[in-house]
Amino acid sequence: MQQGLSKRQFDGSLKFDCGTDGVIVLADNAVSRDDQQTDCTIKITESNLAKLITGKLNPMTGVMMGKLKVSGDVTTAMKLGELLKG
Repeated sequence: MQQGLSKRQFDGSLKFDCGTDGVIVLADNAVSRDDQQTDCTIKITESNLAKLITGKLNPMTGVMMGKLKVSGDVTTAMKLGELLKG
């Protein structure tokens, strides 16, 4: 994920909360596993996160099926879709 960010900009901060598997935070155009406050949090399993990143899980479908839950600034979550398309 970090390599993909090196070529693109991501405004805002976003946390993937994978429960007992930990967190992945996108902030300041870097990836970290350090838990911190972010503009938006997406609760998702690590396996579903892998599917999301590889394009095998559509974000909107994931929300509707309960595979991921978004809290905080939803516009930040929407920016993730653009980042993943790139």
